Amino acid sequence: MIKSIRLFLYMVSLLFLFGGHCNTYAATPRNDSLFALKKKLAELESQSGGRIGLYAINTADNSHIQYRANERFPTGCTSKVMGVAAVLQKSMSEPLLLQKKLFYKQEELTNWNPVTEKHLSDGMTVEALCAAAISYSDNTAMNLLVKQLGGVQVMNIFARSIGDTVFRQDHGWPQEAMSGGLDNVNDSSTPKAMAKSLQRLALGHILAESQRQLLISWLQQNTTGEARIRAGVPKGWIVGDKTGTGMYYGTTNDIAIIWPPKSAPIVLVVYFTNDHQKTAEKQESVIAQATKLVINAFAAAYAA
Repeated sequence: MIKSIRLFLYMVSLLFLFGGHCNTYAATPRNDSLFALKKKLAELESQSGGRIGLYAINTADNSHIQYRANERFPTGCTSKVMGVAAVLQKSMSEPLLLQKKLFYKQEELTNWNPVTEKHLSDGMTVEALCAAAISYSDNTAMNLLVKQLGGVQVMNIFARSIGDTVFRQDHGWPQEAMSGGLDNVNDSSTPKAMAKSLQRLALGHILAESQRQLLISWLQQNTTGEARIRAGVPKGWIVGDKTGTGMYYGTTNDIAIIWPPKSAPIVLVVYFTNDHQKTAEKQESVIAQATKLVINAFAAAYAA
């Protein structure tokens, strides 16, 4: 009883932290609260000039929040999670894979190589390349990993094997970042499909425990997401995320596992793109603001 009261007071305090007045619903969201939340998201969307897609899962009770959750969005580099997870699964049957060292040449470097460019002379292990691809979004690292897998289509095969029938990867990096625009389904997924896959990979049993913990550690050590989902949660909450940013259409994405103190994790995917304006700017604040709305809503669920 005391624990329940403490949880109640803690979650209510979040309402004040994030401006209160948001939405109140029980573990299963009430229709009026969902309407209010979707109205706020629609207002945020209108202000941004683009399209927002969102899917959140409170793993404490599997309640969820969704907005354009079944619409396709360019995934950007959030898809690297799928590729790295495929490598980790492969390492379960090939114990020496993660320690295998790969060497590469200057001409294999791409437009974003914060880690790989430092190791042209000594190469990198597959494990180090996985860390670089997730925590630093290193494009060359991801290309080298995909080459080890046998090509980007292996990512799609892996996605299907874990129950994701929506995800598609058509190009390597950075070419995939050029995807987007009206009716272009290349290198895309839906917020719901990606959230479900992230939940299976980071919190489920697709990967062995050691591989799963590696993935979680790389997500938590991410260096590219400070202004996105991480900016939308209270201080002290742990976030493991993977960002994605398109070259065009203002595509700005983030997918994350969020660990509130002493509570079950929240899975959150927030995608943003401007289908009609190729030169649109990225909008990191939209991701942060949408995250705050989600946290407020889940807090209110406990306060109802």
